[in-house]
Amino acid sequence: MSFGRALRRKARAAIAPCIFLSLVAYFLWNATHGDRGLIAYAERQSLLKQAQADLAKAQAELDASEHRVSGLRSNHIDPDTLDERTRAMLNLADPADIIVPYPPKDKLF
Repeated sequence: MSFGRALRRKARAAIAPCIFLSLVAYFLWNATHGDRGLIAYAERQSLLKQAQADLAKAQAELDASEHRVSGLRSNHIDPDTLDERTRAMLNLADPADIIVPYPPKDKLF
């Protein structure tokens, strides 16, 4: 009987540390692999850098478009920009321009 009592006593003494170690292991695993863990943080940082690069690219395109549109404002019309836009809209060419015809099946872009 003393052996059984000693075994039960040791088992009861080991329950609390086992529960504590299980909780610590659970929180450590979530700190690294969970939804808000270190790995997810690194992925969010890379997505943020990619989004910032996309934003910079879009901002550059917007600036280029605004620069082209600024030449067509009513207070200052740039003759070159106006000529370019009218030729593109009307599908016309200057007699001095060199025209290279493409077959219907070949694409320019």
